[in-house]
Amino acid sequence: MARRWVNLLGVTPWLLGMMVSVPQMVVAPLVLAQTSLTNQSSQATEAQSLYNEGERLYQQGTKGTRESLQQALEKYQQALPLFRAARDRTGEATTLNRIGGVYYSLGQPQQALNYLQQALPIWREVGDRSREASTLSIIGDVYEYKIGQPQLALNYYQQALTIYREVRNSTEERLRQRSREASTLRGIGFVYRGMGQSQEAINYFQQALAISRELGIRSQEAFDLTAIGAIYRDIGQPEQALNYLQPALTISREREVSDSTEERLHKRSEEASALNVIGGLYLRMEQPQEALNYLQQSLAIYREVGSRNGEAFNLITVGTVYRRIGQSQEALTYYQQALSIFKDMGDR
Repeated sequence: MARRWVNLLGVTPWLLGMMVSVPQMVVAPLVLAQTSLTNQSSQATEAQSLYNEGERLYQQGTKGTRESLQQALEKYQQALPLFRAARDRTGEATTLNRIGGVYYSLGQPQQALNYLQQALPIWREVGDRSREASTLSIIGDVYEYKIGQPQLALNYYQQALTIYREVRNSTEERLRQRSREASTLRGIGFVYRGMGQSQEAINYFQQALAISRELGIRSQEAFDLTAIGAIYRDIGQPEQALNYLQPALTISREREVSDSTEERLHKRSEEASALNVIGGLYLRMEQPQEALNYLQQSLAIYREVGSRNGEAFNLITVGTVYRRIGQSQEALTYYQQALSIFKDMGDR
């Protein structure tokens, strides 16, 4: 046995060399791989930090601070190449979506589409059907509300709707998907309303309304009711419109103990809007006193929440009611108040 080992050692010096060199050959690539993984991890961490800061600024920007939106955009754009370097496809697509959303808010629809269209194939690549649908729906919003191409918007909305109806996972995810489905249905409804296809629009808003009631989201239910009522108003069916607007008003008057100041003001604004529309309907139905009743309630709320634009348009409608009933001087007073507000807003 000892001789066998001596012979082995004596006749195979090349093998001894391999015993020394093989570890070097193996270790070097392992070190490089480990370094690469460490770099990727570091880049991913930095990217996530920048993204989180962008999110904070974005939330500020959605409340009306344009400067915060610009700052958020810078953070997202810094995070994007880091997510790519870290090969984090989900992080990359999420950031592309956010950049598209910021450009949408800033009124730059072509830039928004550029980034959203980049995100779309990544969601398909990673198999995230839910986010694919969400991105399709946002692209639809861009074409509908920013570019004015309803047919293209409809194409993307329909793709999103199909996916939302296919995706059904956990109960929580199902509820989230149903809410997104309702949002997409509303988008389609607005497209058809803009195209003058009122019955098609009502059909989609009715589907959205059913989901809002299923999920118990009262604010969305009120929104859907108001949208349907507005369409009936536009096509000259005021009685039918009131059937939807009166329940919407009831919901908008609901208050929760947990409501924040912002939520309370939002609900009051919705209430004022519903009152204003109902007042306009009664004016169309030649019931001026009923119209004034609702319009005056609306006017008081607009002043309470500080909505100068809503107050001005409400004053014009009130003035129109007084003109219709032959009280020209009273009408002039309201028109002049509205004009004063518009001038004041224009000077700012």
